[in-house]
Amino acid sequence: MSLHHSIYDSPVFRQACRQFDLAADILGMETGVRERTKQPRRCLTVMLPVRLDNGKIETFEGYRVQHNISTGPAKGGIRFHQDVTLGEVAALAMWMSWKCSLVGLPFGGAKGGVVVNARDMSTGELERLSRRYMQEIATFIGPNLDIPAPDVGTNEQVMAWMMDTYSNHVGHYDPGVITGKPIALGGSLGRREATGEGVSWFTQAYLTDAGLKAADTTVVVQGFGNVGSETALALAAWGAKIVGLSDFTGGVANPRGLDVKDALAYVAANRSLQGYQGGETVTNAELLELPCTVLIPAALERVITEQNAGRLQCRFIAEGANGPTTNEADLILAQRGDIELIPDVLCNSGGVIVSYFEWLQNQSAYYWSKEEVFSKLHTMLAKAKASVEGTKKKFNCTRRTAALVLGIARVAEAKAKRGLFP
Repeated sequence: MSLHHSIYDSPVFRQACRQFDLAADILGMETGVRERTKQPRRCLTVMLPVRLDNGKIETFEGYRVQHNISTGPAKGGIRFHQDVTLGEVAALAMWMSWKCSLVGLPFGGAKGGVVVNARDMSTGELERLSRRYMQEIATFIGPNLDIPAPDVGTNEQVMAWMMDTYSNHVGHYDPGVITGKPIALGGSLGRREATGEGVSWFTQAYLTDAGLKAADTTVVVQGFGNVGSETALALAAWGAKIVGLSDFTGGVANPRGLDVKDALAYVAANRSLQGYQGGETVTNAELLELPCTVLIPAALERVITEQNAGRLQCRFIAEGANGPTTNEADLILAQRGDIELIPDVLCNSGGVIVSYFEWLQNQSAYYWSKEEVFSKLHTMLAKAKASVEGTKKKFNCTRRTAALVLGIARVAEAKAKRGLFP
């Protein structure tokens, strides 16, 4: 099947497919198995009419892509963003498949999205949109079929509305349908911090491997949403100096260090970093090129490109976001050889691991302490890191390709063992 005739065709989907092909080449995967493992299993497109506060009805477009359901129920976030496309959602669903497989979760990969700028909506409008989206996809998901979670532009409250809508649909309280919920509705302690906690854990682990100490570490975080802010808080608590932060309005840089808690309080009061006085104002493009030990892209995909990859001044890139580095940038970074990259499918896997813990707790109606959650999380992260490093050595490939080789091989094997039906 030619990619360019695919309904998913887009720059980000081609990026995900190219990454897949590099790993599949190393695995010597034959064409039939390759196509079956690469292509998304199925997708749903829904139209979402919502009554706005002014009385008018506006219709939004929403998607849910299930990339792989051969290894368990699909798992993946729901993003509310004005630039969401079906191709982007498909690429993110594919990355979720490899991520779940890499860290050994009994899940396949999925992703959802609605084309909307949620920041322009009132709380009431956001609730009506969230409930309508869940109502439209309710027959497509479930605790044993597909388990959504928060992503860009959604949060615990959105998950709560969606869980309530689904529970009304099936006629009973069913918290296991969605993760990233508030604690009062079956959420897991540590879930909100989980992705950032994982990014911070990997950053610390790789810096320690390189003989670097917290006191000598400077960090730039691009994207100050859930992942970026939790990562910044965790690394600051470890003792690193956060020298740059940004969100969709732009960034702020201070070589003497920024107070992350103060920046968070500012954002809570002003809804963005715009106007924050903690340092010098910089654009997102300038922020990525600031000198630092660790650069953490934690916003959207495709921000490290062939245009700026040669100018980066960091020693490590820890990918908090999914797909932040283009294929062309990957090549430039490999040629440079002076930047260690911790790839997204490994680096930000903490979120889906604790989502798995949340789902397990919902299934058994038995809840764990935050210490238990983080202790189990760190064990799984360490195991995944060790297997990636071993695979990287074995095939003499990049860390990204090593992580994908592991994730893809497990999915391909599961599909092969199950065989074709009928």
